[in-house]
Amino acid sequence: MSINKLLERLKCKRFFSIGRAGMDFYAEPPGTEFEQANNFSAHVGGSAGNIAVALAKLGCEVELVTCFSEDAVGRFTANKLHEFGVGTSHCRIVGGEARNTLAVVETRLTDCQSVIYRNGAADFEMNSNDVNLLDYEGTGGVILSGTALASEPSRSAIFTAIDRARVANTPVIIDMDYRPYSWASPEEAKEVYSSAISLCDIVIGNDVEFGVVAGNNVEGLNYASQLVTKTPEIVIYKKGEFGSKTFTKNKSFDTGIFPVQAIKPTGAGDSFMGGLIAGLANSMTLEYAIIQGSASAALVVTRVACSTAMPFQTELSEFLKINTLSQI
Repeated sequence: MSINKLLERLKCKRFFSIGRAGMDFYAEPPGTEFEQANNFSAHVGGSAGNIAVALAKLGCEVELVTCFSEDAVGRFTANKLHEFGVGTSHCRIVGGEARNTLAVVETRLTDCQSVIYRNGAADFEMNSNDVNLLDYEGTGGVILSGTALASEPSRSAIFTAIDRARVANTPVIIDMDYRPYSWASPEEAKEVYSSAISLCDIVIGNDVEFGVVAGNNVEGLNYASQLVTKTPEIVIYKKGEFGSKTFTKNKSFDTGIFPVQAIKPTGAGDSFMGGLIAGLANSMTLEYAIIQGSASAALVVTRVACSTAMPFQTELSEFLKINTLSQI
């Protein structure tokens, strides 16, 4: 798919977000350590869930595809997603010992603790049947969370979704979302990720994630630059506080970050994805859509939680009027 066809298709403003969703507990008030906390606030979490919320709050139509556990946490997750305007008609309920992910997180910037419980994760129960009959022709893009690649049967579900989307000429976007504790080994992650991202149209990852696929951190940036010479039309290499580098088949460019008074490090990547894809869906240039993604990430780290912290378009527009990217 050419980059022009890719960008035109995204303007459909309808998306599937495939991967994990669950519950996040944040110690309250902000700044409190777990050991001292008496109160916690509950929010939707998980990369695919967060990205879906980000897109919905920015005016896109989005359906989450995952599995919910047949318990109160699964129902909480589904209910909160509905409140944000995220569709869940393609989410299957699984019983037994499967559980939606629970993350217990601190709202503090230094030594922020995030403890994630994913034993028997419900989203890993997603299988190829869950993605086989999605309306790929009628959607603007399929957004994948790479965590789902870590285990079967969700790994096969992701590859099935890629195959179905490519047959329908539907853009495939992946956030690598590497969580080492979910994988049997770095070697397995390298093999599976490299197979998946080579089939996607937009690939987004940070320096650690590209380092895993390259086999070492030193070669990660070079790997990203070479990846765009193959199937992917856009590859974004995120560098944390040093911004990001974007590669297309015709050019590459750097984008800085927006300096803010952050209160936590979590949620920036999911918010970046939402701001970027919503920007492209609204006919922004790639350069400006990445700036919007960076602004969205900046706003989220100044607020408690991830999904709840995702900005609306009016908030992003106001932020962009009065803030300037750092020079890198």
